[in-house]
Order: sequence, then structure tokens, then C-alpha cells
Amino acid sequence: MTILFLYTELASYFLAGVKELTKKGHLVHIVRWPVNKEAPFQFDFPDGVTIYERNDYTHKELVNLAKDINPDVIISSGWVDKGYLKVCRYFKGKIPTVMSMDNHWLGTPKQKLMRLAAPFTLLRSYSHAWVPGIPQKEYALKLGFKEKNIEEGFYSADVKLFSSSAKDRTEASTYPRKLVYVGRYVQQKGLDLLFPAFMELQEESPGEWELWCAGTGELFDQRPEHPKIKHLGFLQPEELKQTLKEAGVFVLPSRFEPWGVVVHEMAAAGFPMICSTAIGGATRFLEEGKNGFLFENEDKESLKQALKKIMSRTDEELKTMAKHSHQLGVGYDPEMWANQVIRF
Repeated sequence: MTILFLYTELASYFLAGVKELTKKGHLVHIVRWPVNKEAPFQFDFPDGVTIYERNDYTHKELVNLAKDINPDVIISSGWVDKGYLKVCRYFKGKIPTVMSMDNHWLGTPKQKLMRLAAPFTLLRSYSHAWVPGIPQKEYALKLGFKEKNIEEGFYSADVKLFSSSAKDRTEASTYPRKLVYVGRYVQQKGLDLLFPAFMELQEESPGEWELWCAGTGELFDQRPEHPKIKHLGFLQPEELKQTLKEAGVFVLPSRFEPWGVVVHEMAAAGFPMICSTAIGGATRFLEEGKNGFLFENEDKESLKQALKKIMSRTDEELKTMAKHSHQLGVGYDPEMWANQVIRF
């Protein structure tokens, strides 16, 4: 089987799924956008994968490239790239042309306009939609995709990479009192809520808990200095893996996160977690009180209460939460993701 991905920014978790496809003997072709400077991942592409740089092709040249590849299925990132839409329009009706999307239905004027235009745009290019979960499925239905042509599970963490650290916490004699944030230093991620919430708790009731933050971004230079906060900068996956072995609880205060594969990654790694109500992945990987706590989006006091709940848990309670996270995280993996590609 020959598979063509028309992609925006690549990520290591995506390539974990691609690797599973190549292990099954399938040929994979990937057209990609340039590397994001805020997430400069270094990728190791498996055998059987051919990479093309999007900037090297005009729309017409891209269609001709796809004709030469002659794929059995095309999976394309949303509707932002007109060249990708042209490729899928050419192949629709000949092979499955799958639109991936992680947008939530919010009922904005722009989304309502997109809904009206979809029969003349998206549905002329795509036969199927592949979404992460329930919040996105609602939008796909409103765009006019038939339910039988919508699949969930578009994102999968590299479960094998992250799950190996789960035992480090559950078998430790003393549970690590370290919160960990993994993500960019940008306004959307809500660090301007997390930092003061954590520092205020340290002033009100000093304790052994620390906050470790891995990532970079436009707000990195504005990071606060505090004896209990560590700023680790951007970490490659293997470096992050080592850091996670020493951490105890994952926190993601994002103002909006269409899905957030990091939530799946941290669940697989066996982390109790604190997430805002604006994070799509929390609908699947966080069960209130069982493996973590939600807090109201953009509400610092609600975040403080969630942090207090976690910080007051005993070692055994935290270990129980960690085990529950791990069980949720390993329920979907790159092999299952690859099998879905094949089923299209």
C-alpha cells in the first residue's frame, strides 16, 4: 500500500505511527511544511519513508508529484493549504482522500461561514474526516461529513517512548513532589496563570513541591525566577524522557488546546494531571478525581485549588492516580493509529 501524507508541521508522535506503517510493509510519502522554530525537533525517518519539502512545489507541481506517487490513500492537514486541496480534489472518487482536523465547533461566524461553504470546497476534495475525538467530530458533522466517514483517533502519543517511565513513580518509596509543564512559552499556554498560582501557594504554605517547565517560545525571556521553579528550555524527546523520570505530576494550564497530544503522552507516562477545561485531550485522558483534576479555564483561583488538591495527596494516593493515568494512556497507540490508516 502506498500512503501520501500532505502535512503541515511534523511531530515525533506522528512519525511513531508512520514507523508502524513501514513495519507492516507500506510505502509512505510525506510532504511537509518547514520546521517550527519554537519546536525544532530533530527527526529520524524510518526506511520506506520519502520526504518532500512543500516550499519546493507550486500547486500544479504538487498535483503532478502526487500523480507520480500514485497513492492508495491520501491524508491531508485540514484546509489551510490550497495546494493540498487541489491534490485531494484531483484524487477524490478514485481513492480515499482524508481530511485531518483538530478544530472544535465553537459556533463562531467564521465557522458558520465555513459550514456554508463546505459543500463547494472541502467536500469536493475530501471523502473522509479523521479527528482526534468527540469535540472535533461535532465540527466534522456540521461541515457535512457523514458519520460513517468520520473516524476518531487522529492523534496518538508515542506510547512506548513514554510508558517506560510509569514504573519509576509507582514503585518509588517516596512519590516525587515535582510538577512538570511541557509546552511552549506563549500566551495561549496559560503560564501567566500557572507561575503566580504556584508562587502564591509557596508563599501561603511553603513546601517541598517544585515546578519544572520544559519548552521555549516568545515569552521565555519573561520567565519568572523562583527557587522552586526550574526552566529547562526545549528538550528533544530522549532528553525529555530522562526529565520525566524525576517528575511527579503533569500540569497544562492552556487557554485553548484543540487536543494536546502531550496529555496522552503524560497519561502513558503515568502522571496524575491538572488540566484546564479548554483542553480537548482531557475529555479522553483525565477522569476527575481518579487521575487528576480540571480547573476552570483562565481562572487562577480555580487552578490554585486544583494544585492544592494534588499537593495534599499522600504518596499512595498519588501512586494510585498515576496507575490510573497509565491505564488510560496505553489504551490507544501508534499501531492502532496505523491500522486506522490502512482501514481507510
